[in-house]
Amino acid sequence: MTHATLNPEIQRNHNRRNAIHTALLIGGTGLLMGVMAYSVLGIFGLLGATIIGAIGLVSLSRMSPKLVLKLYKARPLNDNELPELQQLMRHLAERANLPTVPQLHYVPSRMLNAFAVGNAQDSAIAVTDGLVRGMTMRQIAGILAHETSHIVNGDLKVMGLADVLNRITSFMATLGLIGVPIVFGTGVDIPYIGLFMLIFAPTIGGLLQLGLSRAREYDADLDGATLTGDPEGLASALTTLEERQRGVWEGMFLPGGSVPQPSLLRTHPKTENRIARLKALYQDTSTPLTPAPEQRNKPQPSFVPQVQNPRIRWHRLGVYF
Repeated sequence: MTHATLNPEIQRNHNRRNAIHTALLIGGTGLLMGVMAYSVLGIFGLLGATIIGAIGLVSLSRMSPKLVLKLYKARPLNDNELPELQQLMRHLAERANLPTVPQLHYVPSRMLNAFAVGNAQDSAIAVTDGLVRGMTMRQIAGILAHETSHIVNGDLKVMGLADVLNRITSFMATLGLIGVPIVFGTGVDIPYIGLFMLIFAPTIGGLLQLGLSRAREYDADLDGATLTGDPEGLASALTTLEERQRGVWEGMFLPGGSVPQPSLLRTHPKTENRIARLKALYQDTSTPLTPAPEQRNKPQPSFVPQVQNPRIRWHRLGVYF
């Protein structure tokens, strides 16, 4: 299979656009927090929110990836498990100039999923059993490159900062709403714009955070495709993920479709938009970005028999695989 040459000009344009988008969203989230803190508690509120945000960011940067992995019941892979993936992970880490190779972890879930935790010095990438068994090696390479790019770009710290700022905004808004009856009791009028901000600031902050998440996903797609030199592999993986993760009821009542979700409420961009951006990286677009349906829907056998099929267990929050 031949790989088309990546278009460097389009890569630079994407990088520039994503960087501006990220800066604006982080700036907007921080500004919203500052406005809420100052409106509710004045200069002391602003100073307090800044200090709390700094402490939260430092705490997040020092948090061990093991804590998150434990929540997902992920375990580290032994040297004799998934040797192809571990070799691929070493190549990706070398190409990305990471000081250490992210440790691969296995999650006993039938869902097709992967996620990264940690920072460049101490990181891990978890893959589910469903992902390993349901995708080709080429597709998995695209996904691992995408997750590696999240680590290289410091996306976990960026999203952690946005989450801390948004939580402070929500706290200040709640504090302000609690104080509204007291202020009314003193006969002081509260501007309608102030009430509007107290009520809707958490929602606005949440939308900004979701927008930031989508921007970082676009960046990880671009950088992941650059690492592998194969945007088609990642595009194929995204298509498979979209098809396999459709809900059971959607498959029954909307064959070939899905329940539409507003773009503003997505943590990830729409799959068709991500594929379109990956396709734009090609100088030669004669090769299709997605495999034929009969190839795409055919489950791939597990290439590591040591990883056993998970058994369904009941979890207090629902079915846990």
